[in-house]
Amino acid sequence: MPEIKTSEKELSTAYSPNQIEDKWYPIWEKSNAFKPAENDAESFTLMIPPPNVTGILTMGHVLNNTINDVLVRRARMQGKSTLWLPGTDHASIATEAKVTRMLKDDGISKQKIGREEFLNHAWEWKEKYGGIIIKQLKKLGATCDWDREIFTMDENYSNAVMEAFVRLYNDNLIYRGERIINWDPQEQTALSD
Repeated sequence: MPEIKTSEKELSTAYSPNQIEDKWYPIWEKSNAFKPAENDAESFTLMIPPPNVTGILTMGHVLNNTINDVLVRRARMQGKSTLWLPGTDHASIATEAKVTRMLKDDGISKQKIGREEFLNHAWEWKEKYGGIIIKQLKKLGATCDWDREIFTMDENYSNAVMEAFVRLYNDNLIYRGERIINWDPQEQTALSD
C-alpha cells in the first residue's frame, strides 16, 4: 500500500470562517468580482430592500440578504451579467424619532435648531449607523457592487423620486387633497398609520 503524505500544514479539526472570509472577501472586491460583466450576456439585477439606518441589522435582514446572495451567486454561475445594488434607507419617521431622542438626551430641541441643522444631525446618524450596516453586510459575505451604494436621501436618488412624483401628478395618477392626517402634537409631524 502506498504511503500517504500529509502536508506540513494540517487542516484544523474545526472550520474557522473568519480565516477564510477575511482572506478572500478583499481579494474578490479588488478583482471586481461583484461588478456586472460588460458583455452581451443576459442581465440579472437585484436591489437590496434597503435596511433602515435606525440601528443594526436584524436576523430578518440576515435571512433576506442571505436569500438574495444565493440568487445573485446563482445568476453569476449561470453566466449572467449580474448586479446586486446595495443601499440604506433613511426611514424618515423612525430615524427622525431616533435622532430627536438623541438630541433630547443632549438637551437640544429639534424645533429650536431648525430643519437644516436637524438634517445635519440626521446625516451624522446615517454615517454612523449606515456604515455599521454596510460593514455587517460585507461580513455576511454579501456580493454587492459597493461602488454603487445608495442612500435614499442622496441628492440624485431624491431628485429622481421627486421627478417621478411630479410626472405622476402631472399625468393625474396621483393627486393632492385635503385629508385628515395623524398629527403628532409632541413631535410636530404627520405620522403614517
